Amino acid sequence: MPIPARIFADDEELGKKDDDHRPSNGVSIPALWPLSQTPLRIRRRRLAAVFAVLIFLYFFVKHIPTDLGPANKRGNMGVPTAGGRLGRPSAAEQGSSTNQPPHAPGLGSADKHYYNGPIYLNQLAASLHGVAKTGGHRENNRNVLFAVSNLKSASELLPIACEMAVWKRTYVHFTLMGREDLPVEVLKEVNRVSEDCNIHWHDARPDYSAWSTDFRMEISVGSSLGYIHNFLHPQVIITDDPGKENQFFVRAIRAKAKEIGRAVIELPAEAGENLMWITRLDSGSLQAWNNAYVDILIHAPVDSSGSLIRLVQSIENADYFGSRPPHLTIELPPEIDPPTQRFLDHLVWPPIDPSGAPHTSQVTLRRRIPRQSLSVQEAASHFIESFYPARPAESHVLVLSPQVELSPIYYHYLKYNLLEYRYSSYSRGDPSSGLMGLSLELPTEYLNDSAPFETPSADVPLDSGDGHKSTETTPFLWQAPNSNAALYFGDKWMELHSFISNRVAAQNLHSPPYQRSKQISQRHPSWMEYVLELMRTRAYTLLYPNIPASDSIVTVHNELYQPPEEYLTRDLPGTAPSTDGAKPLSDPQEPFTIDPTDITQRSTSPERPLLSTSLLSILPSDGDLPDLDTLPVLSYSGQLLSLADAYKLSNTFATEFRREIGGCKNKAKEQKLLLKKWSTDDLFCLNDDQLPALDMEEKKEESRRVNGMKTTKKAPGAKKDADLDVGRESGAPVVTNVDKSEEAAVEFAAHLARQGQQREV
Repeated sequence: MPIPARIFADDEELGKKDDDHRPSNGVSIPALWPLSQTPLRIRRRRLAAVFAVLIFLYFFVKHIPTDLGPANKRGNMGVPTAGGRLGRPSAAEQGSSTNQPPHAPGLGSADKHYYNGPIYLNQLAASLHGVAKTGGHRENNRNVLFAVSNLKSASELLPIACEMAVWKRTYVHFTLMGREDLPVEVLKEVNRVSEDCNIHWHDARPDYSAWSTDFRMEISVGSSLGYIHNFLHPQVIITDDPGKENQFFVRAIRAKAKEIGRAVIELPAEAGENLMWITRLDSGSLQAWNNAYVDILIHAPVDSSGSLIRLVQSIENADYFGSRPPHLTIELPPEIDPPTQRFLDHLVWPPIDPSGAPHTSQVTLRRRIPRQSLSVQEAASHFIESFYPARPAESHVLVLSPQVELSPIYYHYLKYNLLEYRYSSYSRGDPSSGLMGLSLELPTEYLNDSAPFETPSADVPLDSGDGHKSTETTPFLWQAPNSNAALYFGDKWMELHSFISNRVAAQNLHSPPYQRSKQISQRHPSWMEYVLELMRTRAYTLLYPNIPASDSIVTVHNELYQPPEEYLTRDLPGTAPSTDGAKPLSDPQEPFTIDPTDITQRSTSPERPLLSTSLLSILPSDGDLPDLDTLPVLSYSGQLLSLADAYKLSNTFATEFRREIGGCKNKAKEQKLLLKKWSTDDLFCLNDDQLPALDMEEKKEESRRVNGMKTTKKAPGAKKDADLDVGRESGAPVVTNVDKSEEAAVEFAAHLARQGQQREV
């Protein structure tokens, strides 16, 4: 049957609407067809599909397991969340951490630590929000964090934390990050923590911690420490001995602390007995725990094997309480005796770790090549060159004489005082400007050996800082260097480098060379004379201990004493050799004059027993170190001064030094001199084409000094020089009158302004 022509439109009309092709005459098609006209076959297929879906849902619901619990609590072995969730889970997900989670398929019931699900820190949020008053929103604050992963470590650290909280120099926080689910209140009761222990507690244990894998616990520790850091910004994190803590805790604390830039103090065993002095430190001092580096510098003279071996052995036997041992540098003479060589062949420093940790040698040996004796200038320069700080604010040098022997806890005293007076946030008196270092030895004589040294008497009333006077023995500040056992700060040692460099250059430019009278006995090395000049021009001091005679940090042995090489008998150029061993007159090229009749022999001072007990047992005021501005100040000659008088004398001496040694004759140019950081260029005028020679009056004055004559003529209005011999006639220190004139006050104000500018640079 042929198809009608108009049933389908032509190709060009396919896009037109159907209205254009409606039949003009025929039956119209209804819009909706009745349901009854739908084919029965199609309805049966739909009904079958619906019935099949209902059967599937029925069997799925019937066979759902009923023992899985909430989705977040199921015992899967997937990777937990990268960071724990702070706060509690939702009500649908909430589960008790005391209920054991189910084992994942394929794991035996013998595996105790198997749970690896998502991490919730249910108890941490409330405690962190409750300590806003501690100033944790600031980067620099007083917060200190103790962190433990087991109950035994908590028992070890709680007495230290409570003692630190009692001193109220820091806000102490204590956090639990281990597996034990013992409530905090029960832990406090078991360890007898009283209400006086003002510690802020933080429970950072995750849910189901007792069954968690090491991997889950490690992530939990790192995550919780991150939250604590965001809320508290603790300045330091204190933990127990790594050997006592869980390894997942040690790894996580070290990694996270490095990431957030916080120091970790890992206390050794028995810290509660030997390291209680850390409770007296503030957050600023504790923050620098791992940043303060010490280098030991020993200058070994010829034939000093016995003394050197004894000193090095005392260094090896000392307690370094987990801190990095200091680097050891030994300056050897041109000729080394066999006993010394054999000892050095077997020297291993620091000792090898029994645990098998990698060992790095911290020993440097330097042997001098020239065999001839060194001059005073050469010996001083050679010794100062032996050390230069890599980081002036953190690298310091401990100068030790082979004559000394160290106490087993010498490093306790050294680090305690270093952290307090160098890095503390609360030390008044600005230790970074006027304090040059720390002496470990209490001297027995004055610098020129003229009389026994007298410490500030106990009956001198001292201001303790809280309004009342104290008569208790106290350490003191003395404007005198020490060569037996003293720590010198890195920035001051750099300044000493600059001073000696300029001093030698100025001495070579003088015509004739200018000589100053020697103020220190010849039994001390020559570099001390230069240090004394720097201390007097800058008003620098060393902090000296004042502890009972029955205990000492170091003891000095005199039986093997040898005088410094530069002061041994040697003939001067152009003179006949000495036949009787007598000391020749001073070399006119040397910077200091020597009076042969004033040379004193090494006195026999008593050897004090070394301290072997706790450091706090010998320190006054229960180990609370006093503020610097409350300590007595002694001039180099032993005169008791106020800080104001010390600065006035320093300014007077600096002015004289610039004129006589520095070559600064132009007062207008001198007034333009400014202090530079770690530099002494302000004391010298070396940029001139030629330093002016001494005039005739100055030559006469210098001649009197060389010949040992006292100067009787002084210019009108001249100040009295502080270079006074110490107790030569009466055996007691000579007290110098401080000029109270208006000129001295103006100079003192200018000196303080320069000191302030130096600290700001």
